[in-house]
Amino acid sequence: MQRFDVVILGAGLVGLTLGIALSRHGVRTAVIDPAEPLSQTAPGFDGRVSAISSTSYAMLSAIGVADHLAGKGCPIDRIWVSDGLEPGALDFVPDAEDGVMGTMFPNRDLRLALAETAKGADNLTIFQPDRATHVDRTADCVTLTLASGATLHGALLVAAEGRNSPTREAAGIRTTKWQYKHTAMVTAIDHDVPHANTAYEIFYVGGPFALLPMQPGTRSAVVWTVPTDQAPAMLKLSERAWLAEAQKRIGGFLGEISLAGPRSSYPLGFHHAARITDTRLALVGDSAHAIHPIAGQGLNLGFRDAAALVEVLVDGMRLGLDPGDAQLLARYQRWRGLDSMMTSVAMDGLVRLFDVPGKLPSLVRRAGLAAVQRTTPLKNRFMAEARGQSGALPRLLTGEMV
Repeated sequence: MQRFDVVILGAGLVGLTLGIALSRHGVRTAVIDPAEPLSQTAPGFDGRVSAISSTSYAMLSAIGVADHLAGKGCPIDRIWVSDGLEPGALDFVPDAEDGVMGTMFPNRDLRLALAETAKGADNLTIFQPDRATHVDRTADCVTLTLASGATLHGALLVAAEGRNSPTREAAGIRTTKWQYKHTAMVTAIDHDVPHANTAYEIFYVGGPFALLPMQPGTRSAVVWTVPTDQAPAMLKLSERAWLAEAQKRIGGFLGEISLAGPRSSYPLGFHHAARITDTRLALVGDSAHAIHPIAGQGLNLGFRDAAALVEVLVDGMRLGLDPGDAQLLARYQRWRGLDSMMTSVAMDGLVRLFDVPGKLPSLVRRAGLAAVQRTTPLKNRFMAEARGQSGALPRLLTGEMV
């Protein structure tokens, strides 16, 4: 039997980040994942990109992951939000001393950086590909039997398994969830006009059209949300026809465009767990909550979970408490439960607001964007949200070890 302080189910972006962060603080950690490691970092595995907020990047720097990301991301210096291509856009440009609002990274580069960091992490053991065939959580400990035959003993189990977390379901934790009538089409385009490190969020009835800056400066990732019943036809369009439809939504301001990657799609949904803890169990990332990608905050919410859990556990263990102590889990629930719910509700409301058809709703939205544009304190609040600087920040998100 192998003994650990914390056992994490799931070696995705949030799960492996949590494992590395805990191990950097001397917490004996195991991470278990059934996926073949090489398949997750293959060039064609996942064409998605993620907007990493400045606070999330501060954590990645503190735990050594950013060392493997040098030169691979594209800073977000500006965010442009508009209702279609109509006047009255909201233009977020932070002061130079405030720094960038975030950095765009291909998910593959994030996975490679995490895998490389994990190789050199003391106190971290990765079981992959492997899976738990039996899990027993009691008031005293957690015991897992793996498909490989190994038996693990831990003080705390963390579910970082994604939206359809079997551990969450087995614990009887209820979730509020629904599917949006939207599908996201994802790809990348090259364009003649440089993006100048600008992220564009153009709202249309039927779904937003996002352009996210990538390296080099004339390439952007596209996250194009369309009604689900239209998605199959859109994906079957020829390359030329698809680009013509995309150019209509862009309005030509980036010049001529061409595809720079394969097209893929995924359905969009919402879920939020009624609670994120149980007996010797904590949920993080998509196991706890999943939101619309409208503002690119999904992964950052998961990183906030990880940073808060690390701080709660490390502080508790320094006081001599067991990592699975109910007091520590209650603190984690209080810290992350409300913040994640508020963000989830806000993102859902934004999706619904911009999906209302008609000239009058469009006029109201444009007036609202213009009002925010003129109100500096309100603009600064939105930019702080984009950077992840709102609320009580865990120390890791300020770039400090616990």
